[in-house]
Amino acid sequence: MQLHPPYLLFLGDAKDPFSIKLARGVVDWRPELALAEFALPGCTETTGIQSMDIATARANGAKSFVIGLANSGGTIQDNWLDCIKLAIQSGMNIISGMHQSLNDIPELKQLAKQHNVELQDIRKPQQTFKTGTGQPRSGKRLLAVGTDCSAGKMYSTLAIEKAMRDSFSVSFRATGQSGILIAGEGIAVDCVVADFISGAIEELSPANEPDHWDIIEGQGSLFHPAFAGVSLGLLHGAQPDALVLCHVEGRDSMRSLTNRPLPSIEQTIEVNLQAAKVTNPKAKFVGISVNTSALEEQQALEQCQRYEDQFGLPTIDPLRHGVARIIENL
Repeated sequence: MQLHPPYLLFLGDAKDPFSIKLARGVVDWRPELALAEFALPGCTETTGIQSMDIATARANGAKSFVIGLANSGGTIQDNWLDCIKLAIQSGMNIISGMHQSLNDIPELKQLAKQHNVELQDIRKPQQTFKTGTGQPRSGKRLLAVGTDCSAGKMYSTLAIEKAMRDSFSVSFRATGQSGILIAGEGIAVDCVVADFISGAIEELSPANEPDHWDIIEGQGSLFHPAFAGVSLGLLHGAQPDALVLCHVEGRDSMRSLTNRPLPSIEQTIEVNLQAAKVTNPKAKFVGISVNTSALEEQQALEQCQRYEDQFGLPTIDPLRHGVARIIENL
């Protein structure tokens, strides 16, 4: 699937920062792709870039109207439809990372055909996959894993890929809808049939030059009852040479599961390493990435140092401290 920037980022009537994570991800990591944002009345959130209506954005070169939101259930809301239709009529492709498919809405599909534009459901893989083989392949790979889902795996891998560009041959390999929108390609692994997850990741990160690094976006957690299957398939398919553990300091329970405590970092390292070695016996952890947003600056430094002393791995908050020390450990 080939995406077509520049983008007009649609924020709907969003009222919390997390709900516009797709749009914010593009602005944070690929700002050159984002022409402007567009919101409905009542929206209280912004990515911070200029605002344009659909007609103005199209006149200024926007090629795609991006539904830059994530909501509960991943549904396309009725009050978005008029804007989507107007964007189609203006000649823009529509990009969505929702679970609900644009192509399953007959009126949108018909209108897109009339105006010769694409409805691009980036969460829906277009290709078919084979089962994984576990066979060694050339090139080097780094994968982020976590104590929980939504623990900074995308942010950490994007930061690592960006910091490596000047000194390494490197690629970011997206495995979720936000990552795909940022990278312009990838596989939404949570929509791949379970038996084919590892094979899909082998295809996403194929054999490459010996010194080339694929930085693979992680998903879920081996300890999360809802998402462990995706995490395990990623580990086996990625065959990572290097693992980075992601953790949110101060989180009391697994995301969306009240009263289910997070595993310890020690447990997370042990179990992920055991699973990774099924397809790469040389897999090892090279760093720990901690979201310390709940801590003051000095507290964050002290907590990272405690983890570093305990586990002997460079430990950083990528937003506060950068990722250079993890890269040095490669």
